[in-house]
Parts: sequence; C-alpha cells; structure tokens
Amino acid sequence: MGETMRTADWRATASRALGILVLLAGILLGAKLCIASTPADHSVPSIFDAHSTPAESIRHLSHFVLGVTGLIFLVVASLLSYAVVKFRSRRAEADREPAQVYGSTQIELAWTVIPILIVAVLFAATARVIHAIQDAPKPPTAVEVTVIGHQFWWEFRYPGLGVVTANELHIPVSDPAHPTPTFLKLLSSDTDHSFWVPQLAGKTDLIPNHPNETWLDPHETGLFLGQCAQYCGTQHAKMLLRVYVDSPEDFKAWVHEQQQPANQAEKEAAGRQVFESTACLNCHAINGTNGTGRFGPDLTHLMSRQTIAAGAAENTPENLRLWIQNPDAIKPGSLMPAMKLSDAELDALVSYLETLR
Repeated sequence: MGETMRTADWRATASRALGILVLLAGILLGAKLCIASTPADHSVPSIFDAHSTPAESIRHLSHFVLGVTGLIFLVVASLLSYAVVKFRSRRAEADREPAQVYGSTQIELAWTVIPILIVAVLFAATARVIHAIQDAPKPPTAVEVTVIGHQFWWEFRYPGLGVVTANELHIPVSDPAHPTPTFLKLLSSDTDHSFWVPQLAGKTDLIPNHPNETWLDPHETGLFLGQCAQYCGTQHAKMLLRVYVDSPEDFKAWVHEQQQPANQAEKEAAGRQVFESTACLNCHAINGTNGTGRFGPDLTHLMSRQTIAAGAAENTPENLRLWIQNPDAIKPGSLMPAMKLSDAELDALVSYLETLR
C-alpha cells in the first residue's frame, strides 16, 4: 500500500515538473526567435537586427532587460519547482496539519527591497537610453525631413532641398568619421499615427497639433521596412513605408532627380489634360501643372517610387491603372475615390503618369 502511494506521489510530481519544463522550453524558443537575425531582404524587420545608432541603443537596452527578467524568471521557476517537489502532498500525511509559519522579517524585507532595486536599475537604464535618443545634438551636417502622417500614407518634405515625395524615404548613410544623421520632424494631418522602422529607430507618435521628433543614423546602405504602429483607421495595416539608405553619391543623385520639373512632353498632353480637368488636381500636385492639392501624394516623380498606395502594391502600369479605376481593389477603405474615367481617359492618364520619373 505504501509503495503504491509513493508511486502515485512521484507521478504527480513528475507531471508538474514536466509542465514546468515545457513552459521553460517554450519561453526559450520564443527568446531564440526574437533574437534570431532577419533574412537578408529584411522582409521581417526586427529590433534585434539594428542598423542605426538609436536602434542599437534600443537593442542593447532590450538585451539587458531580457537578461534581468530572464534571471528573475529562472529564480522564481526554480523556487516554485523546489516547493512543488519538497512540499508535495503525501497520502501518508493527509491527516497531518503542516507546520504553521506566521511571517518572516527577513523574507518580507527581501521580497520588498530586491524588487525595488530591480525596478530602480531598469528605470535608470531606460531613462539613460531615452535621454540619449531624445536629446541627441543635431550636427550641422544633418539632413532635415518633415514627415506628415495622413490616412493612410506618408508625406516626406525636405525643406532644405526643395524635395517632396511620399511613402518612400531616402536618406544618406552616416559615416562614423563624418556623421550625417537624418532628423525627422513628425506631424499629423488628421489623427494619431506612429512612425516605426524597427531596424533604424524606435516608435515615435505623430499627434495632431503636437510636433514630435526622432532621428536616424544608419550605418549601412539598403532598404529598411516600417509602417504606422498606431491604429489610425480602416487601412492602418497597409500604411507602410520604405526607407532607402543611399550612399552619399546616390543620395545626391536622387535629390538632383527629384528637384527636376515634371515631364511636359507634348505627346502626353492628352493625359495631362485629363489630370488638370478632373478631380485629380484637388488632391494631388504635379509641378508645372495647375494641380497643387495636398490631400494626396505629390505625383511629380511618381514613377521613381517602387510602390503605390503606401506600399500596398508594386508601382506597375497595371497596378496604377487599377488604383485609379478602383482603389478599393488594392486598398479597401482608402480615402481615394474611384475616378470613373472612360477607357480612353484612363489610358491617356496612365500613359502620362508613367512619364513622371
């Protein structure tokens, strides 16, 4: 009989221990997936794959916090496992009352003072990183960009360069010997948005009537993906953005191209006429035309962008035609109306827009 009860006790203990081990394995697997670097094409941005000074500060802080909290978890899990095994229920002692302990000054001091110290350390580490990012000095060589969040797209203005574009931000790589960070002034034209490119910087909100700021200091060229991280309406999930980090030479070439006037070729006069005689010009601007709208993206160099509809579709003639004809087919709930043009008008307009490079 006694042997049977001991066997049952150990089975219950083994079951509890197995449950704890499974939980530990799941947490370790989750941590491994978080820390793992992303693919070469950056299709899954991760804060642990930092390529900019602010992002590196956030990554180091994240590793520190994960280390501290992981240690706390291991200590608590170990004590819990010890208590489960040591003080497990035994059938032989079912009728015996366990020892009654009424308080312990040492234990109470420990579980009060130690958490306070842990919180103080985490607070100090976080405050230091926040201060380093938010109060970073702006060098004379910095590139300044005004970012305006719209439902559901991004507007980028380079006031010192006379460039306006949308959804695809171009910035120069920053050489540690000659830093060229990009400082962003963040504004919102309608509701709350949040600018987030995980590999380059942390989230920063865009709040109506409350200018905000952040900065990027990328160390290598390439494409980095981000998106709005604050729910802002129906198409929040497709308010994407792309950051192209260019070499100094490529960035200068891109700026030069963007400063050029729009194509005014006579052979595209029919398409330009469609743009200027329909509701297109109420929302969009094209240099050299009477279109000066700001409710939608500036189209002066539309075809220099890789995507349309804030990254929802590739910038191809077929997608461009569909986007004008039926925006909901690409981005349901977008604020762009269907233009209801005839086939001839649509062909002429798309042909004209294709020349805007």
